[in-house]
Amino acid sequence: MSASQESTELKSTSGQPAPSLTDLTRIATKVGLLSFGGPAAQISVMHHEFVENKKWLSEDRFLHALNYCMLLPGPEAQQLATYCGWLTGRTLGGLIAGLLFILPGAFAMALVSYIYAAYGETSVISAVFYGIKAGVLAIVVQALLRIGAKALKTRLGRILCALSFCALFFFAIPFPVVIIGAAAVGLLFGRGASSAPSPIAGDHTKASLKKTAKTLAIGGLVWAAPPLFAASVLTPHSVLVDIAGFFSTLAVVSFGGAYALLSYMAQVAVETKGWLTAGQMLDGLGLAETTPGPLILVTQFVGFLGGWQNPEPFTPAAMAFLAAAMTTWVTFAPSFLFVLAGAPWMERLYGNQRLSNALSAITAAVAGTILNLAVWFALNVLFAKTETITAGPITVLWPVFKSLDGVLLTIAVAAAILVFWAKQSMFAVLGATAVLGFLAKTVFG
Repeated sequence: MSASQESTELKSTSGQPAPSLTDLTRIATKVGLLSFGGPAAQISVMHHEFVENKKWLSEDRFLHALNYCMLLPGPEAQQLATYCGWLTGRTLGGLIAGLLFILPGAFAMALVSYIYAAYGETSVISAVFYGIKAGVLAIVVQALLRIGAKALKTRLGRILCALSFCALFFFAIPFPVVIIGAAAVGLLFGRGASSAPSPIAGDHTKASLKKTAKTLAIGGLVWAAPPLFAASVLTPHSVLVDIAGFFSTLAVVSFGGAYALLSYMAQVAVETKGWLTAGQMLDGLGLAETTPGPLILVTQFVGFLGGWQNPEPFTPAAMAFLAAAMTTWVTFAPSFLFVLAGAPWMERLYGNQRLSNALSAITAAVAGTILNLAVWFALNVLFAKTETITAGPITVLWPVFKSLDGVLLTIAVAAAILVFWAKQSMFAVLGATAVLGFLAKTVFG
C-alpha cells in the first residue's frame, strides 16, 4: 500500500476525514503559541481546537488520551499534544504536534534567559506578558465549565472530582496517589455502560511487541545521542554532560507536574551543582510562568545559567544556549517516547468495560486536578503574596488579601466579558489583555 493510499484511508476518531499534515501543523502551531497558563489552560486550548473546532477527535477519545497522559511522568499537556497529533497524523503527526507545543515557549525562554543573564533586565518582556495571565485565567474557567459538563455526568464522577480537589488542595496528597485511588474506585464501583468505540484512526494504532520494541530502541538512541556526542567531543565532566544526566533522570521521575519537582530541582541545582542562586531560581520560575509552553521549561532556564556559569571551552553565551538546548532535549524526549510506545496499547484497550470504568473515574479525578490547578493559578495571578496555612493534616494555600492586584483583577473581568459575553477567540482575548497589561505596566504603572 502506498503512502497516499494509506493517507486516504485514515479517519479521525470523530468520523471526519483526518487532517493533512499541513492543517495539523497549522493548528499545532496555534496551540503552541497559545499555551500560556499551565496544564489547565493548555488542555483547554487543545480541547477547543481538536475536539470542538476541527472535530478531529471525539470527546471520549480525547479524554481517553488525557487519562493516559496524566499517568505518565513529564508534562501532561505536551504529551497530550503528541497523542492528539499521533491519532490524527500518525508518528510524524505526533512529532509535529509535540514539537510545536514546545518550540514557541523554548524560543521565548531562550530569549528571556539571555536578556536576564546578559543584562539582568526583563521588565519590557514582563510587561508584555503581565496582562496575558489575566486572559488565561478567563480561558481556564471556560475550560473547566466545558470539560466538567462533559466529564462529570454521573454522581460517582462528581464525588470523585470533589474528593480529588480536596485531596490535592487541602491535604497535599501526591497526584499519583489521587489518580491510582480514583482508578481503584472506578474498577470497584463503576457501573457506566461502555459507549461504542470511536472509529480506529488507522493501522498505526494497532499495538504489537515488535513495533513497541522498535519504537523504544529508536527513541532511546535518539534521546541518548546528544549527551553521548557531547561526552565524546568535549569531556564526560563537561557541564553539558552533567546537565544531560541530571535532567534525564528528572524527566522519568517527574510525576505530579513541575511544582512537585521544584523543591528537589532547586536544591540540587543551587546547593549541589551551583548552577544558579536561589534568587535566580525564583526569577526563572516567574519567567516560565509568563511565557508560553509547559512550566517545566523552567529547567531550560536552569540549564542556560548552568552553561553561562561554566562556559569552557566556549563563550558564556554559546555554552548557555548549548546547555539550554541539551536541557530541553533530555527533558522532553522521554515524553515523546512514552506516548509513541504506549499509545497503541492504550488504543487496544479502548472500549474495554472494566478499563472504561477505571478511566471514567480517572477523568473525574483529572477534572478535580484541573480545578485545583485553576484555583492555584488564580491565587498566584491575582495576589502578589500567598501563605501556607497548616492545621493538622490540612495544608491550604491562602491569599494575603492586601496584596490583591486590582489592575489584574480588572483585566481578568474584561477578559471574562470577552470570553463569555462577546464570545471572542483566544487570540483576540490574549491580544487584548496583553495590550492592557503592557499599558498598565509601562504607561500607567
